[in-house]
Amino acid sequence: MMSGLNSKLSKIQMVITDVDGVLTDGSIYKGPDGMELKRFNVSDGAGVAIARAANLRMAIISGRHSDATEQRAKELKIEDVYNGSLNKVAPYEEIKTKYNLKDENIAYIGDDLIDIPVMELAGIPIAVSNAFEPVKEAAVYVTITAGGDGAFREAVTWILKETRQYEKALETLRKTIDQS
Repeated sequence: MMSGLNSKLSKIQMVITDVDGVLTDGSIYKGPDGMELKRFNVSDGAGVAIARAANLRMAIISGRHSDATEQRAKELKIEDVYNGSLNKVAPYEEIKTKYNLKDENIAYIGDDLIDIPVMELAGIPIAVSNAFEPVKEAAVYVTITAGGDGAFREAVTWILKETRQYEKALETLRKTIDQS
């Protein structure tokens, strides 16, 4: 018999993530010309590939607008990017409508206070280890890995292992790589 959490995890069809503090360590580098740089972890890119191999959709809702975020999302082929949305509930609801999803079908990964309203809606709220304490309290899972250090990949791996889909996703990914 499946536990309550595993039953909830088995309903996940989409992972939505914050950027600053989850896909990055929260640092922003500004050049003298105003250009903004962020450090993304390649392990999280692999996490996106693993999620895609498991047929999980992905989306980004970021409180700050950033060209670096848009470029990284494009590299990862994440089409649903809401960049500069301090009220994250509105884009969350738009994503749900677009894909005909229910809250129970969504895992959300966050680290800061503006993530809590979406975490309270999502079926599986996840916090990164360096999240603020109230965010951790709103989560059903807190990563061991810090944001910017592969926390997204850890969260996806956790979901897939708990639902016994991880090995199948890796096999699908291996076949995709072998064919390229």
